Amino acid sequence: MTRACDSVRRARPLLGTFVDVAASGGPRRVLEAAIESAFDAIAEIHRLMSVHVRTSDVSRLNRDAATRAVCVHPSTYRVLEMARDLHRRSAGTFDVAIAPAMEAHGLFPASAEVRRRGPHVICGGESIELLSGQRVRFHDPGVRIDLGGIAKGFAVDRALDALRRHGASQGLVNAGGDLAAFGPEVQTVHLRDPRDPSRVLCRIALRDGALASTGGRLDPSVTAHAGAVPVIDPRRGRPVDGIAGATVRASSCLVADALTKVVVVGGESALGVLDHYGASALLVARDGSLRVTSDWPEARRHAA
Repeated sequence: MTRACDSVRRARPLLGTFVDVAASGGPRRVLEAAIESAFDAIAEIHRLMSVHVRTSDVSRLNRDAATRAVCVHPSTYRVLEMARDLHRRSAGTFDVAIAPAMEAHGLFPASAEVRRRGPHVICGGESIELLSGQRVRFHDPGVRIDLGGIAKGFAVDRALDALRRHGASQGLVNAGGDLAAFGPEVQTVHLRDPRDPSRVLCRIALRDGALASTGGRLDPSVTAHAGAVPVIDPRRGRPVDGIAGATVRASSCLVADALTKVVVVGGESALGVLDHYGASALLVARDGSLRVTSDWPEARRHAA
């Protein structure tokens, strides 16, 4: 008798959120090993790219890359290559050299340098040089990077790759709203109103693709409504106003994650970038008005 395939689902705190990993289409022991490998892949990206880990590639770059070329892991180098491409194609609306502005506006703890200099910030992804041999150099001593706007999506993609390598025929990874899926079955995703997460905006049918969302922070102990979206406009060095959140659908979670910031900052000017990456987007303003690209038929209405 042929045994039916199992389905396994696990969740762990990683990347500053809860990561949910599901796998099916194989024996239970195979799926358990696949999920462990997926979590390992996510943990590695956190160790490499978190600005809060002192030994991470990002921390080493921020300490040393303005004085010498720093060798980084191939995964970090790949993410920086993608960030450079996005910076160029978005006319600077995506910029990983955003750490000083993030610190100055309280979006994460300020370094001693930012406290010494005060609120003046430098955003300049064009000052980041990618050299051969996975080496990176900063040409401006004021540049400090944060990969928080792209690394989580990359981690989701690596976790999905791990599920495939270990024999799962269907899988889904959800890291706090950045998610990707593969396999023959359609996954139904409930897209929530970024102003009020208790409300569902629409339902998305997802198969072999990714979704990423950016919205305001929510403290349920204080209010049922989310706060301002924590995205910096690199051109002004200040948080974006008037936007409640955005969701992007793309072929990879890395692309979807990064493009949510481009959409939040650039609005309709991001259409060309979305087209280049074959992505679609939904944008919710603070007043509840909703804008979607023409290839997103599930959400043709106002959120208000």
